[in-house]
Amino acid sequence: MSAFDKNVFINCPFDDDYRQLLLSLVFTTKFLGFIPRLTLEKSDSGITRIANIINLIESSKFGIHDLSRILSSKEGEHARMNMPFELGVDFGCKQFKSGKWAGKKILILEKEKYRIQAALSDLSGSDIKNHNNEPMDLVLAVKNWFVTEELNTGPSHKKIWYDFNDFSSDLAERLEDEGHEPADYDQVQISEVMAYMDIWFKNHA
Repeated sequence: MSAFDKNVFINCPFDDDYRQLLLSLVFTTKFLGFIPRLTLEKSDSGITRIANIINLIESSKFGIHDLSRILSSKEGEHARMNMPFELGVDFGCKQFKSGKWAGKKILILEKEKYRIQAALSDLSGSDIKNHNNEPMDLVLAVKNWFVTEELNTGPSHKKIWYDFNDFSSDLAERLEDEGHEPADYDQVQISEVMAYMDIWFKNHA
């Protein structure tokens, strides 16, 4: 099986408020045997952001797109269009490229059921999953999607959730041992946390 068949392009917010959702999403993806791919993997100034996005989408059979934060939440705040733009690129890759790309699979996530259709009516009829801004609900939605689309069977989402919490506790201890202050834990790069996840999974195989 090629890397393409295991790669999962993750398109979501990267702000502090979303961090626990992102970590639970990445953990679930790894738990189920897939490889999460994010634009945060690299910070090479010589590569434009859009070029990096296109490369990740082209190299991933799966795409998970969380549109829960695209609407402005307060007066004067702009709508966040990066997520729907990247979803559109992924859809375009699936629709207009032949071969392996025609078999791409896409999951759209939202905070509340049906809410996104008011902003993106073109998605009417799409099977959009909601997570209510709750990491455990997100774990359930992602796990069920992988089981339906690829795996046929899988563990309980609560098993994944409990393991994620065990990992989070181990991560806090490791960061403390390495001299990080608790207030700075959320400043640790996602790519570094993903590396810690790989170590955790290896030790708990």
